[in-house]
Amino acid sequence: MEPNIAFIANLIGDAARSRMLIALMGGQALTATELALEADITPQTASSHLTKLVEGELLLVRKQGRHKYFQLQSRQVAELLESLLNISAAIASPKVIHGPADPRLRLARVCYDHLAGELGVALYDSLSRQNLIAHEGGETKITAAGMTFFAKSGVELSLLGITDGEIDGLSYVPKSRQSRRPLCKSCLDWSERRSHLAGVLGQWILKDILAKGWAEKALDTRALQFSSRGLKSFRADYGIVTKLTI
Repeated sequence: MEPNIAFIANLIGDAARSRMLIALMGGQALTATELALEADITPQTASSHLTKLVEGELLLVRKQGRHKYFQLQSRQVAELLESLLNISAAIASPKVIHGPADPRLRLARVCYDHLAGELGVALYDSLSRQNLIAHEGGETKITAAGMTFFAKSGVELSLLGITDGEIDGLSYVPKSRQSRRPLCKSCLDWSERRSHLAGVLGQWILKDILAKGWAEKALDTRALQFSSRGLKSFRADYGIVTKLTI
């Protein structure tokens, strides 16, 4: 028996449920009340929708004290939603402006666990220009120069899939990674219509941005808010020449 894609399509296809799912693409957990506000529906209606999404395994629910928090079930669900956003943007009326109206979301936002928006695309372009990543055969891969760059930047060698050896003064040789998730992956940015970086490396970069205090997640949206100093450091560390302001 073939998988029933109509079941998933029906879950996502409801306008209120789709708004709640997109609100969760920031990777954070939200309460039913917060999701009701995002979808502009009553808490009772939101509860019914959330039950269907949990039963349909698109969301998971976590209890903490008296509160319940909802998250996307997996990275694959986030990738599906991002793909649908791209398709929707592609078939929209030419008069429609692609991407979010909020300039903060257009500049930088969290796409589940990696950086998206203008800064995400600028990062991908810069890494490609410096030959730290390369798009070959339909796949985005890290280069030898990229291995050296990110090892020096603080990425754990195990994440890069390398062990002892010698290259460019650093000790490592390639080995097979046990994780099924790709190290690098290009993700079509639905607002910019060009690639940003996902995969294990994209996730590490976002965590590093937040850990260094260059930016912080907005409380009300998926926007990632860079400080002036943080944006300057981000551009300098990754060789981004595109002039983007906050």
